[in-house]
Amino acid sequence: MNKSELVDKISAIAGLTKADSKKALDATLVAIKEALAANDKVALVGFGTFSVNERPAREGINPATKEKIQIEAKKVAKFKAGAELNGAL
Repeated sequence: MNKSELVDKISAIAGLTKADSKKALDATLVAIKEALAANDKVALVGFGTFSVNERPAREGINPATKEKIQIEAKKVAKFKAGAELNGAL
């Protein structure tokens, strides 16, 4: 399912126009993105939790040249599915 299909589904379930559904989805995604950028956790009970995970710097190998390289530390988004979501699958 892509974003436009999700907007259509939200529109059908919530009884909103497609434009209002798109605005609601966009606002939700912006709110989640801003919370993660502020290093906050977003917990949606029954659905799951979005959080930020810090990966430390490490040494890797370039597969083409077999040369050792340094991989920098970075932050990545993480999602852990909730019990209700896992039960629906």
